[in-house]
Amino acid sequence: MRYLPLTDDNRTDMLSAIGASDVDALFSDVPDDLLLKEPIAGLPKHASEMAVERHMQQLASKNVVAGQVPFFLGAGAYRHHVPASVDHLIQRGEFLTAYTPYQPEIAQGTLQVLFEFQTQVARMFGTDIANASLYDGSTACWEAVAMAGRITKRDRVVLSGALHPHYAAVVRTMAKFTKDEIADSMPSIQGQPDNSGLIARIDDTTSCVVVQYPDILGRVGNLQEVADAAHAKGALLIAVVTEPVALGMLEAPGNLGADIVVGEGQSLGVGLQFGGPYLGLFGCREKFVRQMPGRLCGETVDAEGKRAFVLTLSTREQHIRREKATSNICTNSGLCALAFSIHMSLLGGDGLNKLARINHTRARAAADRLSKVPGAKLINQTFFNEFCLELPIDARDVVRELADRYILGGVSLGRLYPGHPELSKWLLVTATETTTTEDIEALAEALEEILKGAAQ
Repeated sequence: MRYLPLTDDNRTDMLSAIGASDVDALFSDVPDDLLLKEPIAGLPKHASEMAVERHMQQLASKNVVAGQVPFFLGAGAYRHHVPASVDHLIQRGEFLTAYTPYQPEIAQGTLQVLFEFQTQVARMFGTDIANASLYDGSTACWEAVAMAGRITKRDRVVLSGALHPHYAAVVRTMAKFTKDEIADSMPSIQGQPDNSGLIARIDDTTSCVVVQYPDILGRVGNLQEVADAAHAKGALLIAVVTEPVALGMLEAPGNLGADIVVGEGQSLGVGLQFGGPYLGLFGCREKFVRQMPGRLCGETVDAEGKRAFVLTLSTREQHIRREKATSNICTNSGLCALAFSIHMSLLGGDGLNKLARINHTRARAAADRLSKVPGAKLINQTFFNEFCLELPIDARDVVRELADRYILGGVSLGRLYPGHPELSKWLLVTATETTTTEDIEALAEALEEILKGAAQ
């Protein structure tokens, strides 16, 4: 079918039907000073395809590419090796089905993968059940908070100060529309998470407590202690996992008392990709399944008695009355979930454990070496693959100088927490299986030179 653009009469009829005077009226909510009044200065009105391609390549060449330099960034997005077989397999015809697998007879490949994906996530999280994925970790975190409110009939949310600030920001933004009260705080910069301070904020009106595991500073806290305190007040514990590879070594949150476990699946099968698309993971106890957002794939048999897969539960606004929907998220991250599932299948349980141990070993080596740099102090002794350093100068300046030397040396807490100068000297450093001994030495030598220069 050819694409036929609208005629002026079509536009007039539609504007009349909705009561709008003109097309500009559709953008009346956008502040006037943000509306573009004329073409952007400096941009040519037209150019050939070859000229645009060359120009874009020149711009791209200015980037410092993650895979070509020592790379120590983390804070919720991690560089791991993704086997070439993942990209090959996600393009197979069995998975090239319609946008949404509403017709199971032609979508068995996609449905089976989602079923296996749910099983993998549930086993990794230690939960009874998992859904077929959400958009990303931060929106999954909010969906868990909203779900906890529906279950407990309460509207006070306690956020750990060591929850990723971007996740906390999403929760605060969405809570404006639900009128939930958000009780959060800044992270306490010390070797161990401040569980006592967190527990003190839980009261009889609390719907849930949200804790990151490992937390934003890389620390591994005592989830069971927080779970017991939350349950004593009738609240739920939500555990947030931004680095799922950690669960190859750490005890699953569901086994430590977490009622809902959410996270970001980007580490497995999905590249960094400039921040997206990513993959939200969501698991919970079976008794809460009717309140779970998103969709659930189930196993059944077809008319001939053969094993088959279908959409089992989809309590979304597309499928039921809007006011009864558990979520307005209307899809799952199918392609990213497929990549995650294939990568997990290639690893297996033993492979995930081995990968996790390699990550931890590389991180220990990096922490040991960097803590020997004069002026750099290691804060947390317990961590998985990222840890926090205290520097004598603003960490943002150090990060910029390292980048000038083609080393992506970490994430400054000053960047994550703008407006809090007390956090400006803290640097979050991550090491994965892609980190080499040479990378660690390059970072240590450059960091020593920068700190020495700043002291003179």
